[in-house]
Amino acid sequence: MLLGRVIGCVWATAKNPSLEGRRFLLVQPLTPELKNTGKRLVCTDSTGAGAGELVYWVRGREASMPFLPQAVPADATIVGIVDEIHVNRSGPC
Repeated sequence: MLLGRVIGCVWATAKNPSLEGRRFLLVQPLTPELKNTGKRLVCTDSTGAGAGELVYWVRGREASMPFLPQAVPADATIVGIVDEIHVNRSGPC
């Protein structure tokens, strides 16, 4: 799972029929220290996340799993909303 911040919404009028009713959010990937890293990406949303929220997301095959049993053609999906984050670089959590 990867960290990110929701920075916007995406609307698509023409899409795969299995994506009807799904939300698409624009996400900025973040480091554990909450610094921007990598390019922004569009994620399907399985959590109801909103603008400005810290989220964790997955990519690849796991991106379609929150929508099972329906097969959704998703490359990246938000799977959680982060309440708190504590970074301890000196040892285990």
